[in-house]
Amino acid sequence: QAQVAESGGGLVQPGGSLRLSCTLSGFTKDPYNIGWFRQAPGEGREAIASIPRTRGEPEYYADSVKDRFAISRDKNVMYLQMTNLQPEDTAVYYCAADTWYRGTYASSWNHWHEYDSWGQGTRVTVSS
Repeated sequence: QAQVAESGGGLVQPGGSLRLSCTLSGFTKDPYNIGWFRQAPGEGREAIASIPRTRGEPEYYADSVKDRFAISRDKNVMYLQMTNLQPEDTAVYYCAADTWYRGTYASSWNHWHEYDSWGQGTRVTVSS
């Protein structure tokens, strides 16, 4: 059974850094795209980054995290390196897998409903 598991959340002071991990297991084939989303209290789910495995396709980032967050991959583990964290980054962070081949993920990476496997989330709190 396909599973997605996030880890690495916690409490950090403003300006600090955290690295989240997303471990994939049980997939019969490697997902074509992995995305990170977050949901702040009382807010909707926000797409923040994705890393397609399509050759030549770049990573995608939301404007709110561009230049502060970086997504990367090492085999079946996806990472989200977060720097210069601010209180508005406080949220539950989710990792999700899209197992459908779409050619390009430029228009789908930030649509949560395009992803078919989700983790349980890891909480990130940015506070002094």
